[in-house]
Amino acid sequence: MFEEKIKEAIAKIIKLKKKDIEIKKPFGTAEKFGDYCFACFGIAKKKKKNPKKFAEEVVKKLQKLKIKEIAKIKAVGGYVNFFLNKDFLTKEIIKQILNEKEKYGSLNLKGKALIEHTSLNPNASPHVGNIRNAIIGDVLSRLLKFHGYKTETHFLVNDVGKQMALLILGSKGNETFDNLLNLYIVMSKEMQRKPEIEKQVFEILEKIEKLDKKTMSKLKKIVKIAVEGQKEILSKLGIFYDVFDFESTYIKKDSILLKQFEKTKRLKKDIEGRCVLDQSKTKYQFEKSMKSPMLVLTRSSGVGLYVLRDIAYTKDKLKTAPVNIVVLGEEQKLYFKQLSASLELLGYIPPRVVHYSFMLLKTKQGIKKMAKRKGEVILVSEFIKQAIRKAKEEIKKRDREKDINMNIVSEAIGIGSVKYSIAKVEQNKGIIFDWEEALNFEGNSAPYLQYTYVRALNIIKKLGRANIGKAKVEEAKIGEQIYKNVSQKEYNLVKKLGEFPKVVSETLDKLEIHLLCNYIYTLAQTFNDFYESCPVIKEKDTAIKTRKIMIVKTSLIILKIVLDLLGLSALDAM
Repeated sequence: MFEEKIKEAIAKIIKLKKKDIEIKKPFGTAEKFGDYCFACFGIAKKKKKNPKKFAEEVVKKLQKLKIKEIAKIKAVGGYVNFFLNKDFLTKEIIKQILNEKEKYGSLNLKGKALIEHTSLNPNASPHVGNIRNAIIGDVLSRLLKFHGYKTETHFLVNDVGKQMALLILGSKGNETFDNLLNLYIVMSKEMQRKPEIEKQVFEILEKIEKLDKKTMSKLKKIVKIAVEGQKEILSKLGIFYDVFDFESTYIKKDSILLKQFEKTKRLKKDIEGRCVLDQSKTKYQFEKSMKSPMLVLTRSSGVGLYVLRDIAYTKDKLKTAPVNIVVLGEEQKLYFKQLSASLELLGYIPPRVVHYSFMLLKTKQGIKKMAKRKGEVILVSEFIKQAIRKAKEEIKKRDREKDINMNIVSEAIGIGSVKYSIAKVEQNKGIIFDWEEALNFEGNSAPYLQYTYVRALNIIKKLGRANIGKAKVEEAKIGEQIYKNVSQKEYNLVKKLGEFPKVVSETLDKLEIHLLCNYIYTLAQTFNDFYESCPVIKEKDTAIKTRKIMIVKTSLIILKIVLDLLGLSALDAM
């Protein structure tokens, strides 16, 4: 909002395109150095002028434009510093937020968007190591909906693979969701001891790939138990799906897809009789460590591999919606390049991908990677219980049991702590998962954000409907006078509220959810600074009190929007 106005003014003065103009926030306080600055060095050099003198020329020309959003423009060295009009912008931002409410910041985009995330193997209960995918995907799904897309969230069930064949082999027909993981661990260890088991696993896998009725019946029973159990656990985290797709349904499409690849003249047979796709002349730069740019699509028996079914599945998704996103771990970067190259050979533009880094587990023995086969995992179901238990302990410490609904609040705080501790980390950075840090209730944490919302809500509650109604009347009666002589603390908060549209737009553009986390944390800090320095209820001046009430109301709106986007509960009390 502010940047665009400044860019437009500069573009008009120095005859440049707005997109080529870069403005930044200066180092130091806004009171001393302004809200934004524009460096003249590069342009001055091109024009063969002294940067300091050129900046002074720019300031003189800008001052003649009399931009209402800008109170003062100052040349400092080779920089042009902009001091925004606090009173005007406070009024404009507050009015816009109150007018647009929960739609404030939305790009109001049209059309359909499809996002695929989580896609766990249906062989066990989800563990902490693989919920990063689900949390990132869920926030992105909420973000797409916020910006106006008709959004469909998909979960691909990988029900064809060695894991499933192993479970079929060990199945007694009486499995429950809770004992699936144990059965998988037992069978994995058994396979390591007895090599003949692996041969049996491949025989079952071949039956699945040939859609053997008896084998498929067993598979479907196990998959149903697993998927229903996984759905229930993920729903406790507030994560839901519109469509569950099954890999097994794409087995029939293997031959059709192979014929399509034949037409590209890139499909070949290797010495083992496998169908391979030559990707050597695609635009993708594959890793030098790869011995060959050949992508193996089938076994020597002619049965399709996972990648062939994934290509068919992704093609179907691309036909369904113009906006397509998939969330994958960083270990799948090379695989996704291969998938993308394959799709482009068939004339499709690949979906956008969000890659995230690994999660390691901090234990008493040191840092280790979570391994499901060895049973070295923390199950999400157990972690949720632990998080809620920890939340209850914190509530008791603060002697708040009588003032709140303990079950609702502890669940909201506990689950929020889990989700936010993962969401706030940049996706390209690994997470060393530490129980204590994840459940920390101070600083940059979900409880801190939730408490800030409750704090703002309490001001409105204490004022009551009568005072809020009176504030509306006063705003209409006093008008512009309400927004005269806005204090720096008030302005700092309103300016931060006004930054939300840019942040939420950038988050969609980059698909990086930590940007939202960074924003709401600094917003919460700014609000709490306002709360401590600018009392609302005890304010004597009618105009100032009315303005402060408006600031609190707009803060509540933005805090609620971001909490919703992050899948965190906005509580009434804590």
